[in-house]
Amino acid sequence: MNRYPRDMRGHGPTPPDAAWPNGARIAVSLVLNYEEGGENNVLHGDAASEAFLSEITNAAPWPGQRHWNMESIYEYGARAGFWRLHRLLSDTAVTVYGVADALARSPEQVEAMQAAGWEIASHGLKWVEHKDMPEAEERAQITEATRLHAEVTGAAPKGWYTGRCSVNTVRLVGETGLFDYVSDSYADDVPYWIEVSERDQLILPYTLDANDMRFAIQAGHPDGASWERYLIDSFDTLYAEGGRMMSVGLHCRLAGRPGRVAALRRFLDHVRGHDGVWIARREDIARHWAEAHPHHRHERTSQMDRAEFVDRFGGVFEHSPWVAERAHALELGPAHDCAAGVHNALCRAFRTAPQSERLEVLRAHPDLAGKLADAKRLTAESTGEQASAGLDALTDDERARFSDLNTRYMDKHGFPFIIAVRDHDKAGILSAFERRIDNAREAEFDEACRQVERIARLRLGAMLG
Repeated sequence: MNRYPRDMRGHGPTPPDAAWPNGARIAVSLVLNYEEGGENNVLHGDAASEAFLSEITNAAPWPGQRHWNMESIYEYGARAGFWRLHRLLSDTAVTVYGVADALARSPEQVEAMQAAGWEIASHGLKWVEHKDMPEAEERAQITEATRLHAEVTGAAPKGWYTGRCSVNTVRLVGETGLFDYVSDSYADDVPYWIEVSERDQLILPYTLDANDMRFAIQAGHPDGASWERYLIDSFDTLYAEGGRMMSVGLHCRLAGRPGRVAALRRFLDHVRGHDGVWIARREDIARHWAEAHPHHRHERTSQMDRAEFVDRFGGVFEHSPWVAERAHALELGPAHDCAAGVHNALCRAFRTAPQSERLEVLRAHPDLAGKLADAKRLTAESTGEQASAGLDALTDDERARFSDLNTRYMDKHGFPFIIAVRDHDKAGILSAFERRIDNAREAEFDEACRQVERIARLRLGAMLG
């Protein structure tokens, strides 16, 4: 099957009611990335120096060499930036993304994190790129990161965020079955579930926009005021929407600088000036979501085999299973696991068919209140649709009127009059009948096709919700 793995649908147009504790309108997650001492460095056995997220413009790796300036910037994060942020946030719920090697080299900071009641989640074994890492090596590093994390902190991590991840990372972490949540995603404003083989894995999306990393890239903030304004605008929007989650990404060597921590302090003052704000550790958000919104596996139309798909949807276009057969051959994915998605696939198959085949679909539709209805030979769908508009309970005069219109319309256009009767009452149907009967055949053919598609959408809505 031609199947697209990415989920472009997510929660759809209406995210679930988060039901945050105590009726909070928003959950705010403050994340402190602790990477200092875990970055690329020949001292750590890496091939080159670090080049990512620093104050050095256009930094590049130095193969086989230590980069003294880069090292000192990372050291600032551990020596000064961490403690400045700790003083600001020691009475606040914080999640630390801790690189295991970095934590092992910073026992005093780990002790301070724990004394403050902060969550320490795993940020991988080392702060390095994983995109070209062989799958077996990355799996082994996940295992070692988890082991070392527990050794250094005294407890296994409940959450995971690699950051510089590979296409395999989320699956590999999910396969361990060890983590309450994974945050290697920027795909939503609320948590969501994915299925990793037999495991239901919760994803707590993270952020790269409400993140101090934008001080270290070209498309970034020139000063603290710019960052503060962006954070406040993000918070205000999500607070107004309600039921959302806002992540704020911090780094000791970036937000820990004096000119930036002042902006962070003002942002927190803004947040605390609002009622209904839950500032929470990510493990607490994950626990709440798992309890309030447990995952329920459901039928996925994009994963049906051809026979199952056609059996289920072959009658949506009246007596025309070929539409479903061709739709199944399209590139389907999670976005098609809903009524709108299946409808789009069926319509694509219908629209690209030759006019002669589409004409046969039109001719497969019954007359309104015609002989097939009298003989009770309509499909169950057509029977229900005609009954919804009262076409199963006509007066003698109304029946004669429909009969005359059916004959005249068929004689002129060569196919029955088609209208999505669930969108109309009896009077509206008769009015449309009389208006459309005089249309040119080409225009009426196009209108009939649109009505067939509308009927299909209504049928799928009833089938799939």
